[in-house]
Amino acid sequence: MEVRHTVVDSPLGALTLVAEGEALSGVYFENHQRGPAPDALGPNVEDGSGGPDSGFGRARRQLAEYFSGRRTHFDLPLAPRGDSFQQRVWKLLEQIPYGETRTYGDLARELGDPALAQAVGSANGRNPLSIVVPCHRVIGADGRLTGYAGGLRRKRFLLDLEESHAGTGPGRLF
Repeated sequence: MEVRHTVVDSPLGALTLVAEGEALSGVYFENHQRGPAPDALGPNVEDGSGGPDSGFGRARRQLAEYFSGRRTHFDLPLAPRGDSFQQRVWKLLEQIPYGETRTYGDLARELGDPALAQAVGSANGRNPLSIVVPCHRVIGADGRLTGYAGGLRRKRFLLDLEESHAGTGPGRLF
């Protein structure tokens, strides 16, 4: 399957979107921890217009809607690459409602084994679809922000954005 990418602007800086076929397989920040090597991104197909020829118009629109507070859930075909455990964790991330958070322990319990919290954290940190698969909604057991591949400043921005649009009030997410 043909891998290709484009770069889009966001309030958090440039985001690199990666697709395989018709499915989005990556959303990466500048200086993304554990991001792919540049040669793994495929060609940059963006023609600058975001039009249908680029293949990224739908993802671009939904990200813009998210950042403006008009979208709380992404509706895109996704194809993240990872092992079966990572895939299970990423599916759980997609189920965390907009404006809410969970702990690594919460997710481990949902998987049936509280001892998996550290493994959940590792899988969360390798989520290739930042923002779209909301790994930023996972916090530490003590309610503090913990590691984020895009950096804690970006994680805080995303949680603050969701908090302001979800009507949960200050300090309710973390």
